[in-house]
Amino acid sequence: MLSPIVLADDDRITLLEYYRAHSDPDVRLRAHLLLLLADGHSWRLIMTVLFCSTRTIARWQKRFQQGGMSALFGQPRGPRPRYGHHWLTLVVHWFTECTPQAFGFFRSRWTCGMAALLLHEDHRLNVSEETVRRWLHCAAIVWRRPRPVLRRQDPDHQEIMANLRRLLRDLPEDETVVFMDEVDINLNPDIGLMWMPRGHQTEIVTPGDNQKNHLAGALHWRTGAVLAPVLGPRRNGKLVAEHLEELCRRLRRYRVIHVLWDNAKIHDCALVNEVLARHGKRLQVHGIPKYAPKCNPIERVWWHLREEITRNHRCQTLEELIALVLGWLDGSSFWVEDSEYRDQAKTPVQSPAA
Repeated sequence: MLSPIVLADDDRITLLEYYRAHSDPDVRLRAHLLLLLADGHSWRLIMTVLFCSTRTIARWQKRFQQGGMSALFGQPRGPRPRYGHHWLTLVVHWFTECTPQAFGFFRSRWTCGMAALLLHEDHRLNVSEETVRRWLHCAAIVWRRPRPVLRRQDPDHQEIMANLRRLLRDLPEDETVVFMDEVDINLNPDIGLMWMPRGHQTEIVTPGDNQKNHLAGALHWRTGAVLAPVLGPRRNGKLVAEHLEELCRRLRRYRVIHVLWDNAKIHDCALVNEVLARHGKRLQVHGIPKYAPKCNPIERVWWHLREEITRNHRCQTLEELIALVLGWLDGSSFWVEDSEYRDQAKTPVQSPAA
């Protein structure tokens, strides 16, 4: 015969918290059962209220008396693991710290089949690809697209950024700053993730023969608006020169326009230099550090453009796609929140909803 349950004050408070708010319904049921037992209710009443059997009541009363509060969480379901945890640790080490070439494979990335083959050849352990996949999932290792990063860095990075921060900090009211760059617009869409019914792969009908246009734009530092988008069939000095002229027309109220851009060759050509010479000190250009696209906040605008418009689009003509892009740019504004400039931002504006 099991002895009655006597709860300390702390245990009663903990059980009440489990009963009221625990995420696991099984734990809530066990806490409710123990609270009823501790209050002296009969087993018949508990069976009627909780729709459980006498075997369930006896099991959790015994486990609680033997194991205390931790016994409420039960034991892992299913059979005991067939393989030791050290095999999982070894596979995770291979996938995160080593390359397949280190083990003699002529492959650039790991697969579950390669890991299973290596376990068999080097350790005489016979496991399937699915077993390796389960191990990886248990260790929170997922199959995702990696992020490319540049290892090279401009030796003058710190000095250039210090000068740009000083420019933004001391900028007079009659001067302004824009971040300028160009982007390609392709009629053949880039394919990206999207929602679709399970077991059915949605088809994106593409024109086949790709057509391309190029857009030059500038992100206004104070308002976050994309200014003077200029389109052209080629990404060249003519496109940049036309965009600079459009900036001068759109920003007539400012005495000086500071243009921050990267070190692309088209930014230093005869047509562009001619425009800069014609406007004199009103147009002043500043190069951002090399190999550091994150220093130009308009790159985020192009990222949003690809994610929200050009990826998986269904436009059949280039004119239709361009109209869609220009309409999106006309109604969008962005935060200038790059970590390199965040301390100098003056007027943050609302970012478009994802």
